[in-house]
Amino acid sequence: MNQTKDPIDQKGLMIEAYRIEGINDSQCRSIFLDWALSLPEGVAQRDAIETLIQRHADDAPDHPMSAVLKAGLTTMTSPKRRGGWRSRERN
Repeated sequence: MNQTKDPIDQKGLMIEAYRIEGINDSQCRSIFLDWALSLPEGVAQRDAIETLIQRHADDAPDHPMSAVLKAGLTTMTSPKRRGGWRSRERN
């Protein structure tokens, strides 16, 4: 059996998440993080999330993963410094 891997979801994490009955928000966030970390280089995360929403979330709007995917679009920003030694005043 020669199956081609999906370039957006190579591990099949999203499709499996939507198949798990009783999955909760916390589990979906964990799966999302695993998915995001395994996204191949050169694939735009925002575009990939939008594709996943079209594939899965539009058909299952009440699924917890749908909310996580949509939150992934709205909360994507560049990391900002919140403190640490570099932000402290120096003499």
